[in-house]
Amino acid sequence: MPPDRPRTLRLAARAMARHGLAHAYGHVSLRLNEGSFLVTPAAPLGAVTTSEAGIAVALDAAMPDAVLPEVRIHREIYRRRPEIGGICRFQSPAVMALSALGKTPRVLHGLGAYFAPSPPFWPHTDLVRDDASAEKVAAAMGENAAIVLRGNGAVTVGETLQEAASMAFFLEDAARMELALLPASSHGLEPQPYSEEQAKRRAIKAGALIERMWQFLCLEDPEWKSRP
Repeated sequence: MPPDRPRTLRLAARAMARHGLAHAYGHVSLRLNEGSFLVTPAAPLGAVTTSEAGIAVALDAAMPDAVLPEVRIHREIYRRRPEIGGICRFQSPAVMALSALGKTPRVLHGLGAYFAPSPPFWPHTDLVRDDASAEKVAAAMGENAAIVLRGNGAVTVGETLQEAASMAFFLEDAARMELALLPASSHGLEPQPYSEEQAKRRAIKAGALIERMWQFLCLEDPEWKSRP
């Protein structure tokens, strides 16, 4: 396995914790090849060490005993979407709060455009710990960049883990924007969501948008500082 794969996994794990996107719970993964992926161990993401190698999971085999049950969500998404190279499962505060209202963020600013018109919402409250539930979550997610789970955070995906981690930050920022504007309704002021065309034009990746966000997420990490 190329050494950059476990390092990227570790950087993404600690970024989720450092930026308040995950606490004791959560997991991130990256695709190794068409038949397997690498996922973080059953530990808080902020506790992932600089020597952690990750756990390899095959798409066509039983889940390893060492991984968390909800990693089934990752497996099912990788099975359905060959273009996906990275997945983040996290519980960030604004996404969680908005989900308690039965809502997901609309496109109210630039970072929300990647989820236009809004991420799908999984209304069930049980933990997704069996194959059938994971299949249903992946189906509900469809081709979207994220899905919000009621009272249980969200899942974001990308062509790379760097992109999936960036989408996690984008989604939380979009949820913060939505929550911040809720009081305006009581004063007769309503947010103005982007149109479909505006969102499409804004949801670009040119100009190193993902690369710069990834750098921001990793700046304080010891492995980022010590990179060659």
